[in-house]
Amino acid sequence: MSVTGQYATLLSRGLSGVQAPEVQIEVHATNGLPSLSIVGLPEASVKESKDRVRSAVMSAGFQLPPKRMTINLAPADIPKQGGRYDLPIALGILVATGQLIPVRDLNRIEWFGEVGLNGALRPVPGILPAVMQAAQAGRTVVVPMANLAEASLVTGAQVFGAENLLSVARYLVDETATLVEPEAVAFTGASYAEDMADIRGQQQAKRLLEVCASGGHSLLMVGPPGSGKSMLASRLVTLLPDLPLEHAIEVASVHSVAGKEVAVERFQQRQLVQPHHTATAAAMVGGGCQFSLNALLFHKKCYRFGQSKVLFCTIL
Repeated sequence: MSVTGQYATLLSRGLSGVQAPEVQIEVHATNGLPSLSIVGLPEASVKESKDRVRSAVMSAGFQLPPKRMTINLAPADIPKQGGRYDLPIALGILVATGQLIPVRDLNRIEWFGEVGLNGALRPVPGILPAVMQAAQAGRTVVVPMANLAEASLVTGAQVFGAENLLSVARYLVDETATLVEPEAVAFTGASYAEDMADIRGQQQAKRLLEVCASGGHSLLMVGPPGSGKSMLASRLVTLLPDLPLEHAIEVASVHSVAGKEVAVERFQQRQLVQPHHTATAAAMVGGGCQFSLNALLFHKKCYRFGQSKVLFCTIL
């Protein structure tokens, strides 16, 4: 972070698929008609952050001086979305207006979190890939408490959790102040509700599953409804070893970006996606910029031809 008079810069990260490009939040406060504008290709949810931040700053006991403030989210060619920039925007305003004088090297810290009107920090999606790339850059990460358990899954990352804006401001200006550190994560391995022992008969099909699982082969199942294709496919993942940590992180990143819970007990569990047989290719892959084929580490495509349903399972 750099501070020069009425200018401040803080670091955060955006969301682009399962990637988290670095975003600099620049705040400039100057004399003039009071206003607060956000530039840098913000979407509606980002533009609305000025109203959330205004109330959060006042609820935390600070003031919003009558100045002309411009907030730039750089680089300007990357679309910005969500409330993940609320916390760095609020801190940038407080620093640029002289209400906070940081004593920490903020070039080494990245900030994430949506602020409530009372100053509380709320969770945001896509924390896992952001923490991964922040750790690779050698930076500390501050996240809302609700995201702390998910962020702690990244090995080697220095992560802290905060309850509200006031506690983060105290951490910013006081070297003795601390935030909440995550508990040590103990990976216990994957467990599944289904098991191959549940299947009675189907000896030839079960033997084929074992061959495919041991050799990493693709599998095509063709048969009439009710012949056991879906049942067999759901048990195939139970034959495979637990996901290695690097692969588990990739799978968890997809869930994090989608806003789903990333639970420690299911961290190394192999995922089986079962879309409806009428789903289109776009529906399975996910439209827009959020998802791509590379993000689906294990997927199953279903089509119906006449009275038979064809299942195509691919293990990557």
